[in-house]
Formats: sequence, C-alpha cells, structure tokens
Amino acid sequence: MAEITQVTVIGGGSSGLLAAISAARCGAEVVLLERMDRVGKKLLATGNGRCNFSNADCSLSRFHGGDPAFVADVLSRFPVAKTIDFFEELGIACKTEDDGKIYPQSDQASAVLDVLRYELERLRVTVRVGCEVNKIFHGRAGFVLFLAGGKELSAGRVVLASGGRAGPQFGSDGSGFRLAHELGHRLVEPLAAIVALRLRADFLRRLKGVKFIGRVEVRCGEEVLRQEAGEILFTDNGVSGPPVLQLSRMAAAALKKNAETRIVLDLFPDSGLEELDAALAKRFSQQEEKSLAFGLVGLLNKRLIPVVLAEAGILDTSLPCGGLPAQARLRLTALLKSWSFHVVGTQPWPQAQVTAGGIDLSDVDPASLESRLVPGLHFCGEILDVDGDCGGFNLQWAWSSGYVAGCSAANR
Repeated sequence: MAEITQVTVIGGGSSGLLAAISAARCGAEVVLLERMDRVGKKLLATGNGRCNFSNADCSLSRFHGGDPAFVADVLSRFPVAKTIDFFEELGIACKTEDDGKIYPQSDQASAVLDVLRYELERLRVTVRVGCEVNKIFHGRAGFVLFLAGGKELSAGRVVLASGGRAGPQFGSDGSGFRLAHELGHRLVEPLAAIVALRLRADFLRRLKGVKFIGRVEVRCGEEVLRQEAGEILFTDNGVSGPPVLQLSRMAAAALKKNAETRIVLDLFPDSGLEELDAALAKRFSQQEEKSLAFGLVGLLNKRLIPVVLAEAGILDTSLPCGGLPAQARLRLTALLKSWSFHVVGTQPWPQAQVTAGGIDLSDVDPASLESRLVPGLHFCGEILDVDGDCGGFNLQWAWSSGYVAGCSAANR
C-alpha cells in the first residue's frame, strides 16, 4: 500500500486555499495553518467585495517580477479556462465584464470563499486558525514547525503560502519572507504595489476627494515608464484611482533606485494642446465680464479652479476673463494638459493591495514550485517575486501557483 503524503500549507489566503484543495484532491493528507482567526480574509476584500478573481486576457505583459518565463510556465499549468472550470464545478457561475475582468455572477466575494471552504471540508482538510508559525526546521525526516505558544508540529512536506506584506490587517505581515530567508532563500526587496501615491504639494488637502477622468503618466527623469487613463482621485497627500494604482509599481521601483520620479496629469486627455487652448480662448471671450474664478465653473471642479490658476501663475482670480493675457492662458492650458508632481512615496502597507518583490525565483523550480535549496518546501502566491496588474491578475497567479504547489507537494 502506497504511503500517503502529508502536506502542511502555511497560509490560508487564496493561494494557500487552492494549494490545500489541490494537494487533497491528489490524495495527500493536508493540514492548513492560518495565523488569523479565519481563512480568506483578504479574498473577501478583492474587487470591492465582488471578487474579480481572474481576467480573460492573462498575457505575460500584465505580470511583473524576476522571470516572465517562470510566470508563463506556472500559468500554463492552471490557465484561465481551467480556473473558470474549477470554480464553476464548485458552483460559482462566472461573468466577464470590461477589460476582461471575471467576477462571480452573484457579485459576492463571500460566495467564492464559501465554496472554497466547503471543498476543504469535503476533502477533510484539517484547518487550524489562530496558528502562527515562528520557525521551520528541515531535517532528514521532514519538517518541524515551531508554533507561537511553544507547540511543535511535524510536516512531511510544506507549502509556504503566507503572502507578502500588503494588507497586514488581513494576515500578510511578511513573516513568510523571514521563514524562507532562515532556510537560505534570497529575497528581492518587497515594494508596495497597486497602491495610492504620495506627492509633494502643499495644496493637496484642499483637493481631497476631487475626481476627474484623465490620463496619468509616471516618469523617471524624462522617460515615460507607463501611462494609464480613467478616474483619478486626489487624496489629502497624493493621488489614487484605478489608473494611479495600475502604475504605482513603476513609481515605487523608480523611487527605490533614488531616481527623480514624477507623475504628470492630463485633465483633458481627449483634447490636444492647441485644441484646448482654442476652447479656453473661446470660453473666455464669451464670458469676458466674468471673473476667471467663475469663468471656469462648469469646466473644472470648483475646488480645482483656484489651485490650477495659482499653479499657472495667475494669482488675481478676480480678473475678468476678457482681460487675461494670451501668454497667461497658454500657461493655464499647458498646466491642464501636463500637471507635474514629484512622487515622494507610496501609501503604507495596509493600503497596498499587493506586494512587488519576494522570494527570488532563481531558487525555485517553476515546474513544481519546489525550493531548489530545501527539498520538500514549496512556494505559491504573493510570497514569490511575481505580481500582476489590477484586474484579476494577482488572483489568477494565486490560483495557478497554488494549484502547481499543492499538486507537486502531494505527488512528490
């Protein structure tokens, strides 16, 4: 009679849940350890509670990290189509929305977690919550896990799925990095990604909550690293909104290199510079008796008006529109099309949605996600040096890597 493999999964996030289910389906005896009081807390917050759990267009360009070929290998073993089949088998009807985002038909992240937890129970996976691993010892007989409170737990094989540092309130406190490092693994410095940016400007508190549809670029010197368009939101110390979150990784990486990093906002992305200037000239001529401050009402958010005028060097906002010199109008036009801010940092880890950086991929086998340094140790999810854009890509990485790690650990 074949010996049953015993697999211990550390971390009850998305990748850990998939790893535990996959290992159990392959016939392993599985124990899932979670340091929080319940599994899947971070999953419940995804997609604003709707759980954007994948994307129909999972091209490699949407993923970042140490090695695109590594990512491609893992995704090919559990692609989007297989992910959809997996969740539909569990009862989740799927729908695809704008930009290929895939959601449960019910629009409930809780439904996704419910069916995963049900599958754990059906497969008789032992789930232990409030269980924090402080140290992992590897020996000839397998692993010994030293738990908080002084307890010890033996493990035949280990899947480390403890996440990165983003969202520590959901359980990802970076402890997995320490555990892996103590076992000899190298770490690519973690950076906050899919996160709002902090800017250098003394007027930001006055603009908190102001939204507009525009374009944003992140620049390192004069090089444009990335640009995105959509709804942009001013915060009390910077900017947020989907376009900003999408390019925040590039900004964080540039800042890490101590490079001059700026974002440039275009408040009128559908108009060229000359077209916008002509429209402003026409507007001011038609409202020549109105003050500049009032002449822009209806075109710009009212809270933006005094700020952009001052930034364009137009300090007398009571000046009639008809009295504005052409040179001053051109400065205003240029500002509205290319408003530059110095980036001073990202918002802190509790506000980040994902971690860029992590376990160096060169020390991990992509075919099995097993450590090249510690036999029997596997990794999956955000702990690895792989991160994706907004739009379901990070959850797809969690499912794919969890599947590969779980199956490989069970079939060793």
